[in-house]
Amino acid sequence: MQKAATVILNYNGEEMLRKFLPSAVRHSLYPLIVADNASDDGSLGYLKSGYPQIRLIELKENSGYVGGYNQALNQIQGEFEYYILLNSDIEVSPEWDDVLVKWLERHSEFAALQPKILSYQHLEYFDYAGAGGGFIDSLGYPYCRGRIFNSIEKDTNQYDDHIEVDWASGACMAVRASCFHSLGGFDDRFFAHMEEIDICWRFQRSGYKIGYIGNVEIRHVGGGTLSRTNPLKTYLNFRNNLLMLHNNLEKKRFLITYFIRMGLDFLAALSFLLNGKIADSKEVFRAHMAFYKFKNGKQNFPLAPILPKKEKKSERKSILWDYYIRRKRKYSDL
Repeated sequence: MQKAATVILNYNGEEMLRKFLPSAVRHSLYPLIVADNASDDGSLGYLKSGYPQIRLIELKENSGYVGGYNQALNQIQGEFEYYILLNSDIEVSPEWDDVLVKWLERHSEFAALQPKILSYQHLEYFDYAGAGGGFIDSLGYPYCRGRIFNSIEKDTNQYDDHIEVDWASGACMAVRASCFHSLGGFDDRFFAHMEEIDICWRFQRSGYKIGYIGNVEIRHVGGGTLSRTNPLKTYLNFRNNLLMLHNNLEKKRFLITYFIRMGLDFLAALSFLLNGKIADSKEVFRAHMAFYKFKNGKQNFPLAPILPKKEKKSERKSILWDYYIRRKRKYSDL
């Protein structure tokens, strides 16, 4: 069995591959694998002609981040001890993959790990996705050191440490292959968005920890496949957040949380409407209807192995309260 491989998922990302794959090839110690989600642009031609040494997994249809990675990693199961899941729109730094893998080797109690993720467009600032390590509040809202909602901090080396976090970003996540497969991979119902938070929560329920190290830096473009302003992203985020809570909280705690979330999500839909984002407002309600169908088994998707559910000991009771009422816009202010 080989030590590790970096797996890049691609869908119609020829432009990103041309821009960032050379950096990954130049700076990576471990082999690169590209899993293609049935692209119909020039991605496959570019990879086959320009990088014949890179292993290519051609999937038959676009099944999103979740389905693409689940299928690709199932095909290479048993070949590697560690996977590094890397978005195609990321610029990596020298020895980045070796440091991540060696850290996991030294810390057997950790299932997954992310580096410091900075913005490619705004070099002095953190990136939206993962930033300096991710957390979840008691109501299931994710936030990061370096990014709370849309407030993004400048990087002044304040998070150049290594700590335990609640979740590692799917933009760049090193993970133990055995842990990933033991849980059945990502939850297939998610398609994309928040699947990494869900699986990290399930890792922790299995007895593992999630880590962040700030001595490895990568730079992320973000929104390359689906813009943050796209109403579909609103739908996926709201629906998948509810799925995540249902997956991981015991029944009583979930019902209490869901009741609160219904009210907060209604306020979010109203806010979208008042700000002229009519499509986003509709997507919030569509997300709740889709969640109801999933919860009641009206749509058939394979489920991950059953684990004991429990309330997560969250660092914050409500990040919404901290952000909007207490006006705390930086993690250091919390």
